[in-house]
Amino acid sequence: MNPNPVQSKPFDTRRTTRLGSLLLAIALLSLTTVSGCRSWRHKEDPMASPEVAYEKATTYLKDGSYQAAIKTYEALTARFPFSEPARQARIDLIYAYYRQHEKESAIDAADSFIRENPTHPRIDYAYYMKGLIYFERSRNFLERWFDVDLAKRPPQDARKSFDAFARVVQLYPNSDYAAESRQRMLHIRNRLAEYEINVARYYVKRGAYVAALARARYEIENYDGAPVTRDALEVSIDCYRKLGMTELADDSAKMLASNFPADSAKTRTQTQIKPWWHFWS
Repeated sequence: MNPNPVQSKPFDTRRTTRLGSLLLAIALLSLTTVSGCRSWRHKEDPMASPEVAYEKATTYLKDGSYQAAIKTYEALTARFPFSEPARQARIDLIYAYYRQHEKESAIDAADSFIRENPTHPRIDYAYYMKGLIYFERSRNFLERWFDVDLAKRPPQDARKSFDAFARVVQLYPNSDYAAESRQRMLHIRNRLAEYEINVARYYVKRGAYVAALARARYEIENYDGAPVTRDALEVSIDCYRKLGMTELADDSAKMLASNFPADSAKTRTQTQIKPWWHFWS
């Protein structure tokens, strides 16, 4: 006799099988969904890893999306500061700022990289970019409007550019950037020499002949070979004569005649037609 007062029913195996299959399907779907979400986050999140972030920023840089590249590089260096991609990002930031026309940020990035990575194999690039940024300092709106000659403006940027290029040439003579740095240094030298002569001529107009002589002598002693060295000698002769120093004036005249014969005057004039900052054209 059955002790259970409730009538027992036969066991349905088909129902159990269907229930098990349903539970298995739900479990597989859940795993697939979770895995898909993780994969999607890894693919879409540029900060998923330093490598992913660097690859994303570099893609922006190559596409010319410099602002997006800057933001991604900055986020990378902030989130993964000690990773190798972050180290590379710091030097790529110099170029990104440069192309975005953020001059001060580019120079700051170059200075920081040089200070923090004194033995990095690409430190020559940081010096080169610093020199290039200062070298390409263009005229502002008012200067373009009034056609201001760059050689008449105080050459602070030119001196900084010269110093940066000099670092490349002196410290890294085998660098890929050494030859171009040396070429740009020659043009900067001419720019600085021309500025000294402009100041000397200003002093001559004001009757400050001693000050004019000092500027002319400085040009001769420090910018040997510059095209305006002839002008410096001419200023010296004029000032010595106005100061009554005939003997010194004659000595300067002899130096002028021996170094710059009269038949070279036409050649000198032709070489000065093109402004110094258009040497590449």
